[in-house]
Amino acid sequence: MSSEERGTRIVPAIRGRQETQPDPDFEIGLSESLKASYSPAALVELYARFAIGDGPLDTMMRRCIWRAVARRCGHGLQVGSGVGFKHLETFEIGDGVFIGAQAYVQGRFDGTTIIGDRVWIGPQAYMDARDLVLEEYVGWGPGAKVLGSEHTGTPIDVPIVHTDLRIKPIRIGAWADIGTNATILPGVTVGRGAIVGAGAMVTHDVEPFAIVAGVPARFLRWRDAAGKQSVRVVAEKASQV
Repeated sequence: MSSEERGTRIVPAIRGRQETQPDPDFEIGLSESLKASYSPAALVELYARFAIGDGPLDTMMRRCIWRAVARRCGHGLQVGSGVGFKHLETFEIGDGVFIGAQAYVQGRFDGTTIIGDRVWIGPQAYMDARDLVLEEYVGWGPGAKVLGSEHTGTPIDVPIVHTDLRIKPIRIGAWADIGTNATILPGVTVGRGAIVGAGAMVTHDVEPFAIVAGVPARFLRWRDAAGKQSVRVVAEKASQV
């Protein structure tokens, strides 16, 4: 037995296999009441009162306020303590989404922020979500970042922060896994079921079911030892589900 295998345990995934239960009717009613009674700006201010606590009341109120403000919000949302956001009114959130403590999701007033069913976003993640789509069952490691925009840098006779912002779409395919402290740069698409290693800097598209790592990220291998042809068959079957 190698030193890497010694002490290794394989245990069943728990949260990823749990079914999402519908939120109670009273929670949905509370969200509707909040939406009818407060402006989006007032709801954001109200959110600050419940942003930090880990108790059941704070957790429920964060969920209710997100549902009241977001464009769409599914059941079973979990928003950790200290989670921040910008332009929540543009967000579309699926069922069973988890957002870990101190994560920050920065949308844009005219942007696209879609977080699919059963997405898991780790603590202290940062998302420049001006044009971001995370498809279902994406895993987003703690501290991982996505940068969806960059300054043009021209003209050169003004500070860079004064130059126009170039926004590029980021697309993370279903089942993909983004490692701890990885960074996804503007315009990148990560394919279905791909794995991005911890600390990687992804500057180009990643093919479905590929494993990449490094700075900049480079292809290491396919998840299936049989190679790309086998992966293509899996991808085709998955797209039909």
